[in-house]
Amino acid sequence: MELTYSFQVEATLVANEFIDRYMAEANGEYVKVYLYLLRHRLEAPDVEGIADALNHTEADVKRALLYWEKLGALRLGGESKPASRTRAGAQQDTASAAQNVSAAQTASAAWNASASQNASAAQTASAAWNASASQNASASQNASAAQTASAAQAPPAALTPQTRPAYSQEQVNKLQGDGDFSQLLYIAQRYLNKIFTQRELEVFAYLYDGLHMSVELLEYLVEHCVQSGHTSLRYIETVALNWHEKGLKTVDEAKSYSSGFTKDSFSVMRAFGLTDRKPGDAEKEMIERWFGNYGFARELVLEACNRTMEFTHNPSFRYADKILSDWKKAGVKSLGDVAVLDEKRRGQGKQSAKSGRKQTNQFHNFEQRSTDYDSLVLDQVKGWIGEQQGEQ
Repeated sequence: MELTYSFQVEATLVANEFIDRYMAEANGEYVKVYLYLLRHRLEAPDVEGIADALNHTEADVKRALLYWEKLGALRLGGESKPASRTRAGAQQDTASAAQNVSAAQTASAAWNASASQNASAAQTASAAWNASASQNASASQNASAAQTASAAQAPPAALTPQTRPAYSQEQVNKLQGDGDFSQLLYIAQRYLNKIFTQRELEVFAYLYDGLHMSVELLEYLVEHCVQSGHTSLRYIETVALNWHEKGLKTVDEAKSYSSGFTKDSFSVMRAFGLTDRKPGDAEKEMIERWFGNYGFARELVLEACNRTMEFTHNPSFRYADKILSDWKKAGVKSLGDVAVLDEKRRGQGKQSAKSGRKQTNQFHNFEQRSTDYDSLVLDQVKGWIGEQQGEQ
């Protein structure tokens, strides 16, 4: 088969090693990021610029950079501009001196030297990673044979961090031989800026192997929590279990759920006049119950918030929760149902008030007598005075 290339100048060299060894296993979006970096190796583009050029999100670009760094295909520089060097990045130091030399020969020689250096760096990084994993694996020896068996069973009906089956050190070590799981751990540790303990490794082992959550979904989970200011692994695990209970399988589903929940939370906080802070844990739980468990539309929840402010003059989540709980028991589905319920209660109130008046008036419904007790007493007094004068 003969191929005719449309582009004959301004070529970018791609190492055969990259094509033969890395490209087939890599995500296509990751390959696009790598090729873009290779093309702009002398410019040191930042994450924002790469995302704009490739129609990616900045988070997508960061994941790609971390992926290639783990494999040793590039080395990240400073925090602000992690897309600093690729396999061809070593040419930056000699590019200006080589401008007057044959471009193809200079680039080829520089590439070969860089490829050799990066291959050694990849081996060194791999050895360091294995050593770290071995240290973490030996940090805990509390798992028993019964716990090992329970990890392979189906998850319990009510998933919580307390009911999570424990994974043994042997199981975690075996999973680290899985390339996808190893990549997940590497990226998660970079996001959280820490080396995981045995217990933390067990958490990810359970989410990945026990609940069968995809690497992409778990990577987004960590990113989502970190960007929200939550770096506690317990919090991350709780969110993961919640997503699993909700049946979220893909990153798009998780993004949609997270986005909708954020909008609902913000609308409630705004209705309460609390726009200067995020809802607390107990408040989040109630908000999630209103929208998730009760399934109320936003207009119903906001109506309950408005009534709370009208009656209490304070942003009371408990008062709003009582209103919404009563509406749930009454089968309310819309604002129209609320109006019907209000009218029914007003009717019951009028009937109760009418009944109360009847009970009060029965004490006054006696037959009026014509006897003038004041005149009778006065006559008796006059008679008594007359008798006294007659005796004198």
